[in-house]
Amino acid sequence: MDEITVALVATGLIFVLLALGTPVFAALAVAGAFGIATIEGLDFVLNRLKAFSYSQTSAYLLTVIPLFILMGSFAQQAGVGLRLFDVARKWVGHLPGGLAVASVLTSAGFAATSGSSVATAATVGAVAIPEMKKAGYDRRLSAGAVAAGGVLGVLIPPSVLLIFYAALTEVSAGKMLVAGVLPGLLSTLVFIVGIFVIATRIAPSSMLAQKYGWWERIVSLKQAWQVAVLFVVVLGGIYLGFVTPTEAGAVGAFTAFLMLVFTRQSKMRLWRAINGSLRSSITTTVMIVFTMLGAGIFSYFLTLVQVPQLIAGYVTTLELSPLLIIGLFLLVYLPLGMFLDAFSMLVITLPVMFPTVTALGFDPIWFGILAVKMCEIGLITPPVGLNVFVIAGIDRETPLVDIFRGAGWFVVMEIVTTLLIFFFPVIVTSLPETMLGK
Repeated sequence: MDEITVALVATGLIFVLLALGTPVFAALAVAGAFGIATIEGLDFVLNRLKAFSYSQTSAYLLTVIPLFILMGSFAQQAGVGLRLFDVARKWVGHLPGGLAVASVLTSAGFAATSGSSVATAATVGAVAIPEMKKAGYDRRLSAGAVAAGGVLGVLIPPSVLLIFYAALTEVSAGKMLVAGVLPGLLSTLVFIVGIFVIATRIAPSSMLAQKYGWWERIVSLKQAWQVAVLFVVVLGGIYLGFVTPTEAGAVGAFTAFLMLVFTRQSKMRLWRAINGSLRSSITTTVMIVFTMLGAGIFSYFLTLVQVPQLIAGYVTTLELSPLLIIGLFLLVYLPLGMFLDAFSMLVITLPVMFPTVTALGFDPIWFGILAVKMCEIGLITPPVGLNVFVIAGIDRETPLVDIFRGAGWFVVMEIVTTLLIFFFPVIVTSLPETMLGK
């Protein structure tokens, strides 16, 4: 077989293996090994794979992934989500849909301490959904708001997915993290406006919570000090050039650890919290690393047969607007997001798309934020919307179909935000360009 035919067969093999229930990392690795063996022979594959796992994962940058995950776990165990929701409820809870808005604001705040969308959705959902039920909120709105709020965890730094993109494409991790700030705030704002619009159409009088005085609101802000400290320590240190992303992850994880240690709880509960945080961090990190290994094997095969170079060369000769080509690339993430997780989507698409993006002269940081935004949409779309299933596990009284319907409103909002970033790249590029020590 010629090289192009082998590439098509290997790609088809991935989807066959996925349909059979094979884990994504294994499907990628098997397909890549098959392709390499077909082109170069089995001995070549075995020799190449001897040191492959070390060469793929020994990058210094990757150490930031478990550190960010650990920081978020410690912050969660320290009760950061509960305190944030109490602050947000006192400020906006009395408005139509105010508790749903409070859940989004809490998600945005917690996202500044955690790089995981699942952790954000689970933490905020456990606190916010019971409160919205008590207030008589429409169950679609309450569940959808928390599921969608969770996606902010992969955009607002410290984001593991942004670090993952930086590792795959070898762009500046610090710039990627800083670039996520304004798009994250824009996403939060669009969610808030959308909730107000929905709430005014769905029995607004039944979705009004207690109104607090200005003094109580101002005093409540002191409960958000943990988020402020972690945000300044991590992102402030990176932005000002005091620390690298990896050093910021270490400082942030240690700071969150101290916050957990000094919470008022028994030694037994404290040990369980620390043990649970360490275990969840290890589990998530191993999943990411194995995904990288499988993707690395398949990406090596694609490079071997020069598929990315061929596609980049072909696309640049098309009589299409470069911006239209990027738009078509982003549309690919919609069907992929219905069946794959965010990490898998990036490792499958970037080896092919990224060379074209750079060949067309687009900012890789800008494209990275857009790709992550499209991955966000996959987290709340059927049939494999991970955040929706997390909320379904918390709110067992609301049917899964209703949660997906509620999340559907926020999919539209996500598309609006993505279009704004697509047509106005300055939203992404402005902050990284002002970084100190970049």
